[in-house]
Amino acid sequence: MSYLFPTYSRWEIEPEHAEGTYLISKDGKKYLDFTSGIGVCNLGHCPENVKKAIQSQLNKFWHVSNLFQQSEQEKAGQMLAKAAGMDAVFFANSGAEANEAAIKLAKKATQRDKVITFQQSFHGRTYGAMAATGQEKVKIGFGTMLPTFVSLPFNDIKALQNEMNEEVAAVMLEVVQGEGGIHIADADFLDQIQSLCKECGSLLIIDEIQTGIGRTGKPFAFQHFGMEPDIVTVAKGLGNGLPIGAVIGTERLKAIFGPGSHGSTFGGNPVSIAAAIATMEEIFESAFLRKVEEKSAWLFDYLESSLIHHASVKAIRGLGMMMGIEITVPNSQILSLLRTSGLIVLPAGEKVIRLLPPLTATRDELKDGIEIMIKVFEEFKEK
Repeated sequence: MSYLFPTYSRWEIEPEHAEGTYLISKDGKKYLDFTSGIGVCNLGHCPENVKKAIQSQLNKFWHVSNLFQQSEQEKAGQMLAKAAGMDAVFFANSGAEANEAAIKLAKKATQRDKVITFQQSFHGRTYGAMAATGQEKVKIGFGTMLPTFVSLPFNDIKALQNEMNEEVAAVMLEVVQGEGGIHIADADFLDQIQSLCKECGSLLIIDEIQTGIGRTGKPFAFQHFGMEPDIVTVAKGLGNGLPIGAVIGTERLKAIFGPGSHGSTFGGNPVSIAAAIATMEEIFESAFLRKVEEKSAWLFDYLESSLIHHASVKAIRGLGMMMGIEITVPNSQILSLLRTSGLIVLPAGEKVIRLLPPLTATRDELKDGIEIMIKVFEEFKEK
């Protein structure tokens, strides 16, 4: 009997140890992990610099509350804000919590209620973030959703133009929809969003929970498109495995969140902050990001040349080290075969295989993973 709520469809693997791109199960099997803990361990499992930063902070204090001055929070906030080209940061515990704070900030700043999001988006499972999410399956059974969210077709400029007006507090989107199937926003669509937000006095919120912290080869995915968001949310890769999220905003929004307007008991926890600083110090280096872009271009080409001809493969798409293989059959059986063969990958919807390898994975490790995929696809074809 399990004493846990059955909220997760857990795999048959129980980890014993993980390091770099590899995970060792309790039964001694070694796996290539192309999930990075669902886009969290961007530096791989247990990187030495992050481990040392965590251990150092553990020897000082673990928690004191946000009533105290904390210079390391200031340092982490400055690093995040500068990387985004923005001015203010609020620390939370998770992506959903960061998105809740972003929605709250946008509504208070504009004194408006309506928030536009997009179909197939995913913003979290807390009530406001769930209402913002453009997937009905996550809302089933939870009663009436908050009524001020409108979900539009992704990449549909006309639908956006028809819905935008001066009642809209914010437009909220992922530049690359991760859970929704690795769908990338069109540049023209993003230009229209930016333009219409300025025209209507609405705020632009970009959810970088999965795409941020170097995942796409830049600190944030919106930077590939020259966008200027008002609010950015991050989490997942920020602490490389320790729980931390953040809202990043512009200078004009700073005064909106004054004392008592928002808060989080564990937000900006000292140990998580130490992990975040160590993570950003490595990932935000231009040489590191250049390597990510080079490896991801090589990986995409290798995937295409190896798999696009396969009868079960419909399309391969992605940005940086965030890739999706759309297939013509439900992905559950192939995902299971891949795990059995020693490669762990993710679903994204029912017919997309999602790859989120560590940004530190070597070309040899990436090649080994793709070789396993080629073999499994060939075996699947024969069945």
